[in-house]
Amino acid sequence: MADLLDDPTTTFTFARAASAGDTDPPGHPRPLDESTRARALLAAQPVVEGHTDPPHVTDPDPDPEDLPPVRAAEAGAQFWSLRVDADDGVLGTLRRIDAVRALVAACPEHLRLAHTTAEMAHARNCGRVAVLLGPVSWAAVGGSLAALRAYHALGVRAVSLTRYDRFAREAVREMNRLGLVLDLAGADPDTVRQALAVSRAPVLLTRAEPDALPDDVLGLLGGKGGVCMVPVTPDASATADGLDRLRALAGPRSCGLSHTTAPAVGYAPLFAELLRRDWQAQDLVALAHGNATRALRETEFRARAYRPKAA
Repeated sequence: MADLLDDPTTTFTFARAASAGDTDPPGHPRPLDESTRARALLAAQPVVEGHTDPPHVTDPDPDPEDLPPVRAAEAGAQFWSLRVDADDGVLGTLRRIDAVRALVAACPEHLRLAHTTAEMAHARNCGRVAVLLGPVSWAAVGGSLAALRAYHALGVRAVSLTRYDRFAREAVREMNRLGLVLDLAGADPDTVRQALAVSRAPVLLTRAEPDALPDDVLGLLGGKGGVCMVPVTPDASATADGLDRLRALAGPRSCGLSHTTAPAVGYAPLFAELLRRDWQAQDLVALAHGNATRALRETEFRARAYRPKAA
């Protein structure tokens, strides 16, 4: 089956044409309203969500209705947060990883663990939601590069960085080498600036409000190919305002989506609003998943470049 992530515009064009029906004379298709166009696009181009809070899988008796987590129908991949309280540290994170992996394995009809962009595409082609492990809390790294390597070996693909110091500089370089995505959500502007200056791979902000970031930070993010993933609220106009600012300052390649606070409503109202604001189809495909996937793919490529070649 063709990779849905490799040729987004073709798939969208087909979905859009199909949604118009075949009752109109050739050459005179019925015009589509923005809501219909938004639903057609999202049906073909599922969203990569930057932040999903897993259910309380470590509880002795988790609520069956939380397994797996409630999601919007348009979500095709999700970063599952592994953040824990500061007191839980490395051990708490390991327990959370173990519990999440067990949950994914117990829900094969819904979920599939993904370590690469190729596995993300395969999960979608199989009708499953791709689960990416991370981000891990910066406190759970414990000031140890060995911990970063261990997390990567366990399948983690993103780590938060919330303060910058000498160890952070070494950690960013090690994450680039391993292929771990650097998540700067929650970091102060100076930390974002310093991390962007060091990282050779694109960074993510898996959950961030564009209005909380200075203009120059958004400009730097766009220049380095990073992606700011914005939470989607039921107020489509307010969310669209934030995305308009992000696109203007960082560029369309830096726009992504974190999650929706109303899964039953989904992403269609936001995409319909953006269509009314003259966002082009290719920019909406990039917003849904193209930009996040590109950042992940470039991170994978950078990691492969670090590997020694066989003699």
